[in-house]
Amino acid sequence: QRTIRVVAAVLEREGKYLITQRRATAVLPLMWEFPGGRVEAGETDQKALERELLHRLGVEIEVGKLISFVSHPYEHYVVDLFLYECTLVTETLEPRAVNAFKWVASSDFDQYPFTPADEASMNKLLGVS
Repeated sequence: QRTIRVVAAVLEREGKYLITQRRATAVLPLMWEFPGGRVEAGETDQKALERELLHRLGVEIEVGKLISFVSHPYEHYVVDLFLYECTLVTETLEPRAVNAFKWVASSDFDQYPFTPADEASMNKLLGVS
């Protein structure tokens, strides 16, 4: 099985976290996740995160420390998901390559269907098992 390296940003504002909804045409359609995407060959995690957030939400970010890592097996591949603490450099978000985005309190995460890898890292992040 091939492994796909994926990076995601944990952006927090006034006790709420930014989550994005996948497009209807994407793999795992309309599920929620922390914003980010695949790391391309020869790219650092930081560069990939900056590129993905600009592409998906039209924002510039500053990438901070690695918060958590989970490896999640799907049917045809394994996703290695690296979660980074990030800060918004630009404040205005636009849903460019996502279906929607929301700022959500962690206590409300259970109201959103998250992708399995994101759910696993979220539980780790919140100390829920």
